[in-house]
Amino acid sequence: MSAGPHYRIELADLSAHRYRVTLTLPEPAADQVFSLPVWIPGSYLVREFAKHLSGLRACQAGRDLPVEQLDKASWRVPSEPGAGALMLTCDVYAFDASVRTAWLDDQRAFFNPSSLCLRAQGFERAPHRIELAGLPRGWQVATEMPEVEGGWQAPDYDELLDHPFEIGAHWHGQFEAAGIVHRVVVAGAWPSFDGRRLLADVQRICEAQIAFWGGAPFERYSFLLWAVDDGHGGLEHRASTALICARRELPTAAEPALPSDPYARLLGLFSHEYFHAWNVKRLRPAEFAHFDYQRENYTELLWFFEGFTSYYDELFLLRAGLVDAPRYLKLLAASVNGVLAAPGRRVQPLAQASFEAWTKYYRPDENSPNATSNYYGQGALVALCLDLRLRAQGSSLDALMARLWQSSQGGPVSEADVLGAVRMLGGDDVAAALHGWVHGTDELPLAELLGAAGVTWRDEGRQTVAQRLGLRVRESALTGVTVTHVLDGGSAQAGGLHARDEILGANGWRLRRLDDAPTLLTAGTHTLRLLVSRDQRLVELPVELPPAKAAAIALSLTDGAHDARQRWLGA
Repeated sequence: MSAGPHYRIELADLSAHRYRVTLTLPEPAADQVFSLPVWIPGSYLVREFAKHLSGLRACQAGRDLPVEQLDKASWRVPSEPGAGALMLTCDVYAFDASVRTAWLDDQRAFFNPSSLCLRAQGFERAPHRIELAGLPRGWQVATEMPEVEGGWQAPDYDELLDHPFEIGAHWHGQFEAAGIVHRVVVAGAWPSFDGRRLLADVQRICEAQIAFWGGAPFERYSFLLWAVDDGHGGLEHRASTALICARRELPTAAEPALPSDPYARLLGLFSHEYFHAWNVKRLRPAEFAHFDYQRENYTELLWFFEGFTSYYDELFLLRAGLVDAPRYLKLLAASVNGVLAAPGRRVQPLAQASFEAWTKYYRPDENSPNATSNYYGQGALVALCLDLRLRAQGSSLDALMARLWQSSQGGPVSEADVLGAVRMLGGDDVAAALHGWVHGTDELPLAELLGAAGVTWRDEGRQTVAQRLGLRVRESALTGVTVTHVLDGGSAQAGGLHARDEILGANGWRLRRLDDAPTLLTAGTHTLRLLVSRDQRLVELPVELPPAKAAAIALSLTDGAHDARQRWLGA
């Protein structure tokens, strides 16, 4: 293989959020083709990174060459083998405040190479090197791409794309877990941020997960966290993760000994993305054994790789001693309530939701709660049910994950592999139940299985008016009530309400809060005559207000000791 691509990435214009990327290919092929990925593994949406690329130019031996665009993200250059290195230069606009693409301003730079680094077709298996230029004084670089003289180098294009870069005057600290150095980098934190607390708590999560898997598949690991006014999410990589959180989620000196709800949410995010270093980056769908970066890559297994990871993320907060069993059950109940609030769980099987993530999960609209299931939240509840069923047979989900890891040697698996391992650990009935849970739409036996495990399922609270009507709304003291979603089977749908309707009043009265609506009913009546603004027209709709029911379920430990619960939760 000839010498590989070299990328010079210059922070060219901080105010205009523009990188300048120069790709040098020492020994190009004739009519060399280049392409930029249209998606990034771990985020299942075609994001069209090439839309931010401009001014693509090529030269060889001091001579400008034409660049022919082949499709939305591919180009061909009529290069001449043996005539010297081919150089491509382009500008890339970077102002996406997420973990998936790239960002550049006067405070911080961040990029995934999939947003900046063109793929030189035919050279994917060659080493790929990155050099940075134009860094302001005092800015530091954080990445787990191996450092070499003058920059960083990945052994091939696949690994190049799997190492994000966090650059700036950020806070950083480190700890060891199972003898492995872990680095935490935080950009955008406010002055009261307690980094020592974050390091100590994340260390406990990492130690618990390494012990769970029987060792770590990396030599170092970095958490790259950007704290913003409002945001939450992460994207996993083989030896790092890029994270984003709201600043209010960060611990401060005032953080209580047991994490507050915002801080527990952040720790759950750390736990989730770290678990992915095993479950999806190594143990992964068979369809992901080799990625095609130019189009969708389909699998029906996201319920396993995202859903089961979502089950374990909060469970490891319990196992690491960061929350106790009652607090864990509170977190679990929130997940249950989120799933039960969406009618789409009875419409779209989880396997189908996984396959259609590209067009449905990542492109939600006002009808999504009615038509789609959530392979994260609902997949986590399938993991819970499977864990409890396996435990009733003397095994566990832990044993299943270990068996799959060992049998696949930390590599690709199919649904048949998962079901086969379940069959060996729990028998045909448990395997059949799992198949039904992910390919069907029947309700999961949550209450029954939790009750057998020493957990009480009970109703809690009373519904809001929006819940009673089957609505999701956005309320403001200034703008009033706007309908965002109309849920299937509700009285609002039967009464003719639409998404984007603005509810102005009811029964002749101005209405600014939907929960005030019952006060406008006379004794013995249940019909709200809603005055609605729809596309600048005023419409009056009679809508029945059903009686209030319990708003949610709550989970708690049953009285007395319970062996099954002790084995599951240690409580």
